[in-house]
Amino acid sequence: MRRDIGGTVVALTIVALLGDFAMADGTTPAGKVFTICVPEIYWKECKEMIEDSAVKGIPISCISGRDRYACIEKVGKKQADVVAVDPEDMYLAAKNNALASSAGYSVVEQVRTKEEPEAIYRYEAVAVIHKDLDISNVQGLRGLKSCHTGVGRNVGYKIPITKLTAMGVLQNVHDPHYSARENELRAFSSLFSKGCLVGTWSPDPAINRRLKETYSNMCALCEKPEICDYPDIYSGYEGALRCLAHNGGDVAWTKVIYVKRFFGLPVGVTPAVPTSENPDEFRYFCPDGSKVPIDAKTKPCTWAARPWQGYMTNGEAAEGGNVGALQQELTDLGKLGEEEKADWWKDIMLLDKKTVAVAAPPILPEDHLKNSKYLDVIERNSGAVGKIARWCVWTESALDKCRSFGRAAFSRDVRPKLECAKLGTDQDSCLNALKEGKTDLVVLEGGSVLRAIRDFHVAPIVAESYGTGSTKLSERPAVAVVKKSSSINALADLRGKRSCHSGYKDSFAGWTAPIHVLKEKGLINSEDEAANFFAGSCAPGAPTNSKLCQQCVGSLAAGDDRVRDATKCSPTAAETFRGGAGAIACLTADKGDVAFLSLTALSQIDEDKKEKNEELDVGRQGGSKSTDFELLCPQGGRAPIDEWSRCNLGIEPPRVIVSSADKDANALEELTHGTLAASTLYSKRPDLLNLFGAWGGVVNSLFKDDAQGLVSVDKSWDKWNEWQNTQQAYGTA
Repeated sequence: MRRDIGGTVVALTIVALLGDFAMADGTTPAGKVFTICVPEIYWKECKEMIEDSAVKGIPISCISGRDRYACIEKVGKKQADVVAVDPEDMYLAAKNNALASSAGYSVVEQVRTKEEPEAIYRYEAVAVIHKDLDISNVQGLRGLKSCHTGVGRNVGYKIPITKLTAMGVLQNVHDPHYSARENELRAFSSLFSKGCLVGTWSPDPAINRRLKETYSNMCALCEKPEICDYPDIYSGYEGALRCLAHNGGDVAWTKVIYVKRFFGLPVGVTPAVPTSENPDEFRYFCPDGSKVPIDAKTKPCTWAARPWQGYMTNGEAAEGGNVGALQQELTDLGKLGEEEKADWWKDIMLLDKKTVAVAAPPILPEDHLKNSKYLDVIERNSGAVGKIARWCVWTESALDKCRSFGRAAFSRDVRPKLECAKLGTDQDSCLNALKEGKTDLVVLEGGSVLRAIRDFHVAPIVAESYGTGSTKLSERPAVAVVKKSSSINALADLRGKRSCHSGYKDSFAGWTAPIHVLKEKGLINSEDEAANFFAGSCAPGAPTNSKLCQQCVGSLAAGDDRVRDATKCSPTAAETFRGGAGAIACLTADKGDVAFLSLTALSQIDEDKKEKNEELDVGRQGGSKSTDFELLCPQGGRAPIDEWSRCNLGIEPPRVIVSSADKDANALEELTHGTLAASTLYSKRPDLLNLFGAWGGVVNSLFKDDAQGLVSVDKSWDKWNEWQNTQQAYGTA
């Protein structure tokens, strides 16, 4: 295990920078310098923010956290003063039993829209009906035709489900035989005669298809009922109203601001813009069964509201006159970011051209959620009451990651709730627990699945995915890569050359596969001889004083020799040459003559090149394209990249999540849906939770660091025997 120095990189960099910053008149900023915590992937923006703010005399400091989840904890532990958060993050802070009482969390500034800077909430959920609809209470909704913004969305889905369940209108949302999502869809389908509820009902294509076929009446009012997905003119905030006004709907669930726009009423500071729609023909339908006119004067009756995003601090930072000073700095930073159109303005401050940072009376995060009637929306628990998905792990790092994953996923609408336990010290301990019904989910290496099926009666349900360069079953070829201009033509030619490895002993493509092939070819007798076979190497994670770290460079982007020394050969992203992209960067920077990595990393080069890259002179891939390289084949000779099937060092199976084959189909489907729903969110938003990345300095914890997401396993997955053979041959068990 290695200490996590990824966050230290940013902290040290910023401390070094601060030493050079001064006010415009040459003096050092007086008073407290507040420290904002930012997700690690935004460290460059953090540096830019400090540089920009120093010029304007705004004294602000930064520290990085692994992700926003870690930043919330850092603020709670007084290691940072403030972090930008969503309402769901406020929930995590409020429910952190270990920190909440001592942290003294409070929301001191809010991200509001310029259109409604005085509004108490970000938006308010309303139900809109035809004025002559014969309805006098919420029970009267039964049998109506309902128009929704989309599945899983707040005002059109989560809020009506939460509130109607509490009112006893939706009565069948806790059937233990169905998943939480299916319980909700069943409830809607039973309550309403028809509806339009577009979107991806499940990230698993087969489950998504089955659900839409089973509850097809909830697609009947859509523009394309057979597809029931975006884009659809009867979906979204305005689309729900269009469905109501022009497609036979009886009730639409949307938010106030869009009702006003749809009917040509003024919105905040924006004057009325006339439309062809007549508000006199419609009414707000209230939770108490009453009806309210839709006009510029009457206050809408709402079902719940989504609180504004904001900036959360701790009790220490909020003491005395600090609150006012902190609010002023945040406001000033917001204005500065807008002037500069800076990336940090969006990524760190959560602002854009339509929003502004507004000081607000400090409020406890839980109170902020309760006041908007949003707390129960986050906590709603459809499906069997108290149902949990138990996850078994056998290392402390995986346990910590799994528990954080579970808490974060619950706040973001993933059900059933995920709970994690360390039930032993090895894989078989968890497999035994699964066989005995003491747990529900275990992550295995792909090569271990066949034995687990045979000896522990497991059912594989989900596997890692890696994107371009992997096979349809998520396998990743391990390859040896050289520049086209290289004279190397055989593995034997590598003796005395320099090597770049995507990783060390925990890396199949970066270490296990090349070492296996070098031994197989008789070029080395043991793994220990690898260091001397090459003239020098960069194998991140190897002992720092060995030849295997000689070619590593640490965090080049830090621009500080102390940071580079501290991060050299780190197994985390702090090392510039770590991972597949890092191995290519090592090769293109002429720090190595061969790179060992997975084909997926090589395939990413052309895609990554399209994105803005400011990683310093070397860059992550030096501006290269995949056609600049060729594969070095184990049998001799070289091959183009697309001929990897005949020129690779081995095929690595993915990690696979298994459950018990004794569970019925609905139970396995629920676990599949929940796991995919959570992973889909965090694969897109690693700033919220770095699910696929090093954790506490430990690489490949729970999942492989370079996984891009998860996919469902079906009957076409048939390589369990082949994967077991690979595991045994390469010694990766």
